[in-house]
Amino acid sequence: MDFRIWALLSAGFAGTTAILAKKGIEGVPSNLALAVRVVVVLVFAVLIAFITKETKLAQLTTRNWIFLTLSGIATGASWLCYFRALQMGPVSQVAPIDKLSFVLAMVLGFLLLKEKVTVNLGIGAVLIVAGVLITLKK
Repeated sequence: MDFRIWALLSAGFAGTTAILAKKGIEGVPSNLALAVRVVVVLVFAVLIAFITKETKLAQLTTRNWIFLTLSGIATGASWLCYFRALQMGPVSQVAPIDKLSFVLAMVLGFLLLKEKVTVNLGIGAVLIVAGVLITLKK
């Protein structure tokens, strides 16, 4: 299956996640809601790893462990902030701001990974920023 299909599925699940999370945090502290979500994600991820027989931890190098750990910390921090933002504001404004992560990832990919930024990517990034600014305008 092409990576674009997986990316579209990811976007679909992420969009659904925002709505489900907004409903799930009603009347509960955002950190408690996040803790429940993380446990569910952990169980789900471990189950998928076992089903696909991808469980050989010895395959991971020290470098893998470092970067996966840092990624996990960044994910946790992102989710903490996201859940707090969802608790405080409408999903229609929180979700677009969250999508600025694309622009940041693109810039970091260019600076740190030496990925090529095409004209189309640059235009897309500008349009995303413009779209976020438009959604926030009152």
